[in-house]
Amino acid sequence: MPQATKVFVNPQASLNLEGEFPSQEAFDFHKKLPGYQQSPLIDAPSIATTLRVAKVWVKDESSRFGLPAFKFLGASWAVYRALLKQIGGKIESWNTFDDLKERFASLKPLTLVAATDGNHGRAVARMAKLLGFDAHILVPEEMTQARIDAIKSEGAEVTVIHGSYDDAVAKSAKLASDKALVISDTAWEGYEEVPRWIMEGYTTILRELDAQLTEKNDTRVDVATAQMGVGGLATAVVWHYRRPELADKPKIVGVEPLVADCVLESAQAGHIVETPGPHNSIMAGLCCGIPSLVAWPIISKGIDMFVAIDDDWARESMRELAKAGVVSGETGSAGLAGLLALLKTDKADEYRQVLGLTPEAHVVVISTEGATDPEAYRAIVG
Repeated sequence: MPQATKVFVNPQASLNLEGEFPSQEAFDFHKKLPGYQQSPLIDAPSIATTLRVAKVWVKDESSRFGLPAFKFLGASWAVYRALLKQIGGKIESWNTFDDLKERFASLKPLTLVAATDGNHGRAVARMAKLLGFDAHILVPEEMTQARIDAIKSEGAEVTVIHGSYDDAVAKSAKLASDKALVISDTAWEGYEEVPRWIMEGYTTILRELDAQLTEKNDTRVDVATAQMGVGGLATAVVWHYRRPELADKPKIVGVEPLVADCVLESAQAGHIVETPGPHNSIMAGLCCGIPSLVAWPIISKGIDMFVAIDDDWARESMRELAKAGVVSGETGSAGLAGLLALLKTDKADEYRQVLGLTPEAHVVVISTEGATDPEAYRAIVG
């Protein structure tokens, strides 16, 4: 049984956050895209039994617009907004990707550039292909070949960077030009608009979730989990569950790998700190050394508990999700993995009390990807 877990209960956590909360503009955009469908919401009684709670809902993001992860939601909205800004903020009405391709044709030749540790880069490359642009994706050297091949399958040029994801981000930033538009989900000084758009795109997951729970006549949510990485998805979760009009605000658990626990370390320090590499977790999408400047002010106040876990917890979580009928990759399973790890420590009873994980509790887990490395998935799950 895996044991390595680091936990930090956030003394700065607040149910009432200041600042601007996103509208549903990104959600409306996604619903208009050809191929849009809600991702499934899975009732997982076997996981509820494991966690000793009444209900576990799993939002299954293993197939978004034909891609095996949720990242297209952020990439598509950010690319659209960035291109709109490039041409002055307005385009004629549109209904298809061919329409959008025509509206943005005046920007050619144009390359969309992104650094990635997996799914974001592929999503940017897919958006570039749909709109008739080139794509140049930079990846860290520890990226598996399966994920590199998936990005190349979208027609993108892929450059392997000697170093970490954060090194790839730094190099991608230097490629920005009149004909190269950087679409990064990580923010840095002077580059904050695009990462915010990406995070706004992820709120579609939560808006769908609310509608699906309403359809099932079960809107109770006591605990929600969020994978952290640089903080993009976690920010979307915080935005959604800390919005002022929400009466009953659930506890939020943020999860990341032990070898890349930059958010937890930053929360403990009270300011952004960098976790040095190598960030060689199997939870590849979370192998980041520094939180996003845009995400940090939001997640540092909105997340109740930060959890850093070793890879064995992700493996166990993948198997638990498979039993519930959900195909979830290493990164995708991390949200549930954090809860499994929390509840199998010597402080499990204390953590249950902090989070309100009673036998009557209802839990929401987002499985953010499918089997993005099929060979690794088979080796872990069978």
